[in-house]
Amino acid sequence: MGFLTQRRDRQLAAMQAAGRTVGRSLWQDALRRFRSNKAAMGSVFVLAFISLMAIFAPMLSPHTLEDFYWEYILVPPTLENGHWFGTDANGRDMFVRTFYGARVSLTIGVMTTAVALLIGVTWGSVAGYFGGRIDNIMMRIVDVLYALPLLFFIIILVTVFGRNIYLVFIGIGAVEWLTMSRIVRGQTLSVKQKEYVEAARAIGLSNLVIVRRHVVPNIIGPVIVFVTLLIPTTILVESYLSFLGLGVQEPMTSWGTLISQGAASIDTGPWLLVIPGTFLAITLFCFNFIGDGLRDALDPEGR
Repeated sequence: MGFLTQRRDRQLAAMQAAGRTVGRSLWQDALRRFRSNKAAMGSVFVLAFISLMAIFAPMLSPHTLEDFYWEYILVPPTLENGHWFGTDANGRDMFVRTFYGARVSLTIGVMTTAVALLIGVTWGSVAGYFGGRIDNIMMRIVDVLYALPLLFFIIILVTVFGRNIYLVFIGIGAVEWLTMSRIVRGQTLSVKQKEYVEAARAIGLSNLVIVRRHVVPNIIGPVIVFVTLLIPTTILVESYLSFLGLGVQEPMTSWGTLISQGAASIDTGPWLLVIPGTFLAITLFCFNFIGDGLRDALDPEGR
């Protein structure tokens, strides 16, 4: 009996050690698979470069956002006069304005996504975990908010409170978390039936602790993938609003504002549209490639 007991204990210990190893290797394997995706890794480096340029390029340039050079109006890109991306119709340096616009657009994309992540994950996990009447009420609220047009909501905010960059955060964040909540709810409905959640209930853990420790960590994979797709969506929405004159206003600028101004000067200064439009397109492609890489890396069927 003693020999059988020792053998059983050794087997249990080996199984637990193997489980810990597998638990660690899942994320290690996902990282390895992501690194093997050349398009995703290349996109990471390109985004890092654009982000660094957005932070440091305006600081290191001899020009500022509001400098006017009346002798250099609508000068095409050149290295001779120090205006590498040319100047606009007011003689302002496009190099500084492009990367300052990158700073604003990327900040709006990341911040509104963070707001959508916080609200959407909280709302969706609570609705999916508790179910029943709570789930029904919370998701009906989501359905009602889905019926609210974003453009109409932004126009109301601008009319009541005036034009402000914070309204862009509020307006976009008030809509983009809705899809996140639905994704999280669907994942939560599946996870809450798992054995480890039942075990957590059996030992007396509170519902809040179960949601925080066992539900949310196990739905993080699809959420991460959706975040990489939500950031370019918010950047594109901000660009669309700025193009219509409802987003970032002068003296601040963003890629959407620059594209709007470039479209008005396409005949006399095509670089005013091509340069910010190219950076916006590259950024959107990079986020989509990263999202595809994360989806493939975190797909359990592909392991």
